[in-house]
Amino acid sequence: MALPLLSAVPAVLAAEATGPAAPANPGPAPDFAAGLGQMAFGLAVVIALLFGCLWAIKRLSAPRGTAGAAMKVLGAVAVGPRERVVLVRLGDKVLVLGVAPGNVQTLHVMDTDELPAPGGSVAPGSGDKNFPGWLRQAMERRNAP
Repeated sequence: MALPLLSAVPAVLAAEATGPAAPANPGPAPDFAAGLGQMAFGLAVVIALLFGCLWAIKRLSAPRGTAGAAMKVLGAVAVGPRERVVLVRLGDKVLVLGVAPGNVQTLHVMDTDELPAPGGSVAPGSGDKNFPGWLRQAMERRNAP
């Protein structure tokens, strides 16, 4: 059993001494344009997948039915590091909501016609910084007899 192994050793040593055998028929040289085209195609596929995923996320996160269309955030102001007062129009009512982590509470409910006109200086959502003053006035009207 050891005899065939020993007879193969000189043949292996002779093959290593002559060096590696050169391929008889080398393959075609790598084509730079084909590699560049393949890379561009792969990049296009990845970008198309990203746009497809973004479209699906936007489509799935859209509000369903008329409830989402009837609700609109009119304005918000931070009253603490993680607390906000938010003005939400829901149909013909306007809700003043207190929003904190894990808690949303209704502070006041009023009709849409109680809101100041959009041309006024205290219109919510108009970009003016007077929302806190408007909220204070609304709360004083609520507490007044």
